Amino acid sequence: MPKNTYSDISLSEMKEIQRQEDTVVIDVREGWEFEEFNEGGINIPLAEIREKRSLAADFNTIVVICTNGVRSKVAAMDYCRIPEWNDKKILHVKGGIIESE
Repeated sequence: MPKNTYSDISLSEMKEIQRQEDTVVIDVREGWEFEEFNEGGINIPLAEIREKRSLAADFNTIVVICTNGVRSKVAAMDYCRIPEWNDKKILHVKGGIIESE
């Protein structure tokens, strides 16, 4: 069975995609970082993405973002390992939020 892979997108592409139905943006930074500044979506710190997986399960397109793209890449790879998510589109914001500054 082919394994899912994620695709890198830019922050501006994310802003277009996040307006689409059936899409969720998951910010994997810590709660205080999310409160300080965010691009929307739901905040699930990287350490909690496995136990809070159900928050993303109902969406077909999952976009992960963090400050600079390091933590979100880990999350994207983790989401690609879920066999029952093979049909989901996993997107990773390359360069993260700081790309926008």
